[in-house]
Amino acid sequence: MRQLRIGLLLFSPLALVLVGAFVVPLILLAPTSFQEYQPGAGIAAGSFTLENYVRIFADDYYREVVLRTLGLGIAVTLACLLLGYPVAYLIVRGDPRWRLPLTLLVIFPLMLNLVVRSFGWIVLLTNRGVVNNMLMDLGLIKAPLKLMFNLTGVMIGLTHIYLPFMVLMLVAALQNVPRDVESAAATLGSSRFHVFRAVTLPLTAPGIIAGSILVFVLTISALVTPRMLGGPTYQVMATLIYDEYMQLLDWPSGSALSFSLALVTILIIWISSRMTKRWAGLA
Repeated sequence: MRQLRIGLLLFSPLALVLVGAFVVPLILLAPTSFQEYQPGAGIAAGSFTLENYVRIFADDYYREVVLRTLGLGIAVTLACLLLGYPVAYLIVRGDPRWRLPLTLLVIFPLMLNLVVRSFGWIVLLTNRGVVNNMLMDLGLIKAPLKLMFNLTGVMIGLTHIYLPFMVLMLVAALQNVPRDVESAAATLGSSRFHVFRAVTLPLTAPGIIAGSILVFVLTISALVTPRMLGGPTYQVMATLIYDEYMQLLDWPSGSALSFSLALVTILIIWISSRMTKRWAGLA
């Protein structure tokens, strides 16, 4: 009991910060999402409506933005997983002399400002940027490829930004895999691919789950990179919410969009976690 009290006392300052910074603002915004916004007049006093939520799923434009955001989150998560797993495996199981340099290469982008990294991709991906100029100089294309203000540019930028998070999660998971289990499977005649598929991959499921959830949540809530690489016309949920709040001053619609995104995200994360844990034999 004494240890429990000590633990609660140690946790209480962090809990108060989390409640004050996250829970209280959400509680305050919840009533706003059910109010009516009148252009030019603001929020109607004493109003109550479900139109802000109905519009998200009934209006084609809002529905397209929601599906685009979720699709972008899934695509970036899969890209980070496919690119990050080999890198993490090389860091953990490769030559120890390369472990520190590879780890530094993974961590180094995190030391740069998000805006700087996004500007770097603008230089690379514009119609007359480094990538298009190089491809045209090599004679591979005759006209510049459209690599910005669409899904391609946003996905490339977000994958680069969130790849280190996935790699670090997978490195921690791979380090916890007992090498003697893999050796035992190999001794019984399993090929290296079968050992990886039947032993290593399932044992790293917690890292895959944690890294995928982290990257997915960060992707669908990203604002700066989608606005810079996607432009004002390529809307995702975060940029749409920003415009509703800051440009249109429609706080009820922005609040409803925020809560809807949070609920859909929690649902998808719960379903994916259950499916992945069941596949890994953890549930």
